[in-house]
Amino acid sequence: MAGAAPADEDGSRKKAKQGGFKTMPFILANEVCDRFATAGFNANMITYLTQQLHLPLVEASNLLTNFMGTAAFTPVFGAIIADSYAGRYWTIACGGVLYQLGMLGLVLSALIPSLPPRDVQQYRVRRRTVPARQRRAASRALPVAALHRARWSFFNFYFFTMGLAVLLALTVVVYIQENVGWGWGFGIPAIAMFVSVLSFVVGYPLYVRVKPGGSPFVRLVHVIVAAIRKRKETVPENAAMLYQNKELDAPIAADGRLLHTNQLRFLDRAAIVTTTDAVDSGTEPNPWRLSTVHRVEELKSIVRMLPLWAASITLIAAASHNFTFAIQQSRTMERRLSPRFEIPPASMIIFTTLTMLVSLSLYDRVFVPVARRYTGRQSGISYFQRMGAGLAVSVLGVLAGALVERKRRAVAADHGLLDSPGATVPISVFWLVPQYALHGVSDALSTVAHMEFLYDQSPESMRSSAAALFWVAGSLGNYLGTVLVTVVQSASGGEWLQDNINRGRLDYYYWLVTFLMLLNLVYYIICFHFYTLKSFEVDAADEPQRQQDGCEDRSVERQNELYGGQIGASRNCEGPV
Repeated sequence: MAGAAPADEDGSRKKAKQGGFKTMPFILANEVCDRFATAGFNANMITYLTQQLHLPLVEASNLLTNFMGTAAFTPVFGAIIADSYAGRYWTIACGGVLYQLGMLGLVLSALIPSLPPRDVQQYRVRRRTVPARQRRAASRALPVAALHRARWSFFNFYFFTMGLAVLLALTVVVYIQENVGWGWGFGIPAIAMFVSVLSFVVGYPLYVRVKPGGSPFVRLVHVIVAAIRKRKETVPENAAMLYQNKELDAPIAADGRLLHTNQLRFLDRAAIVTTTDAVDSGTEPNPWRLSTVHRVEELKSIVRMLPLWAASITLIAAASHNFTFAIQQSRTMERRLSPRFEIPPASMIIFTTLTMLVSLSLYDRVFVPVARRYTGRQSGISYFQRMGAGLAVSVLGVLAGALVERKRRAVAADHGLLDSPGATVPISVFWLVPQYALHGVSDALSTVAHMEFLYDQSPESMRSSAAALFWVAGSLGNYLGTVLVTVVQSASGGEWLQDNINRGRLDYYYWLVTFLMLLNLVYYIICFHFYTLKSFEVDAADEPQRQQDGCEDRSVERQNELYGGQIGASRNCEGPV
């Protein structure tokens, strides 16, 4: 089994020269250039909408958050298309080409005044794929054991590398947009996107192109339909009476079959064997009528993850305004460092990125080794604790924003500038650094931990698709930001959020978001208290092969890995981060 070569998308056998670490330069170049292009496009878009297109602030903010929300939702459709029809390589390649065409349309909108930019933006189809997805699509033959043993630091490394690309975009691209022109300002990200697509396509001969095996979402639908069809059946008290089929589950349960849990027992009806199921005939049962316990538990695992996953939505909604209202704040403040140089407003986001990079380095190299001495956990603390810490820090970030805005507005009032939106308020823009920095620390904690949580707790066969939930949270978070702004604008009669932020009460809005973030933190703690981790059944006959592949049974280590030792039941060889 270990020596079998998987068939690629064309049906041929994997050659020895395919896969492995030799594919990583192409994948990494693709990701870095992609992130640079995305950051160069997004970072200063609020300025383009308000200064070039002269949109009202609230309308521009909602347009931007809606766009980012829609873009972040596309990985769900990409996952389904890749897993069921086109395969991962062609899905990524075609998505990259569409992305490139969209960016070229945006460049034309900036260069040709007669071309309505708002129409062109509708053509821009963004392709956002999570890191695990692109790596798996191109380099599935990576040494699995080595990757899993290093996985606790992989996500830190990934976000650190992507942070460097964002840092470059926030400095070079934003400066060009503000001081040279929007044609070049959008043209450079478009060139970077071309390099991203080219680097991915050039590596084609090295990739292991796995044939589409069907979307795991279909299996979830199978369970739901089967449970509904058997809704009148009585769930047996003895779980051993539910349908099990080791051979049927083998392709989707290499780490071991999921054990039965007593939660969400309604779904267990999908595994009840009735006289019409004909499971003894030697043929596979109709999946729309009967599912195995493992497949039922896959759906349960996803459902159990959703409440904790949802806690990140409010976090993203709060952070999304760093790209809108906070940039407008910085535009009114003193930004001049010398007689000839003035900090571009959107470049203030650099402090979020810098803080995130420093925090990731310190967390990986300093905090984890120290914490490991006291907790005995390989990762220092669990990703649950890390997410909770990130949510707490984000509360402080929004709180800092409220305090700074109150001070900025007070200075504007003291100097008679409340009705002068174009005037520079005599207060340093560096007063905004604390809120940007705290959001950077929050990103280093919660964003990485969120990805780790989704990767570790999702069913083995659904990790690529379940990781799309990471981007779906970003989508819903941006949509929530739009809803929040719209509701506040309506409830306050337009007084809080005005185009003239000196006269508006943006600080009140920040106080409201701070309160919502506190409620979200309490919600997260409650959800964590009731969360049940997944657990595996590993056959003893499989252990020699698993150890040969490097997946040692680390049940004792895993008992120490997570908060309260709850992970002892989860014997996935891929220990949590």
